[in-house]
Amino acid sequence: MAILIIGAVVSTIGLVLLILWWKEFLMILSGTLPCLLLLGGAFIIYLGFDKLKEAWSKETLFSDAVSDEVDKYKYEIDELKKEIESLKKG
Repeated sequence: MAILIIGAVVSTIGLVLLILWWKEFLMILSGTLPCLLLLGGAFIIYLGFDKLKEAWSKETLFSDAVSDEVDKYKYEIDELKKEIESLKKG
């Protein structure tokens, strides 16, 4: 119960001081808002670059797996061609 009363008192004091120092509050807000937008934009760019880098690595891994399968099938085709040639001769 005491915490609830203390919270109400502190909130009331904060509201009164916000009303009294409205111009100062707006001045601080006008100084911090561009900085927050700049830092937020830089963070979003970093996340986008990280996601793009991750997509490139997955694409490389996928192409390696496909390349391995292609080599496997080429080997099977060569073996089947040899078997067909041996059956034609025999």
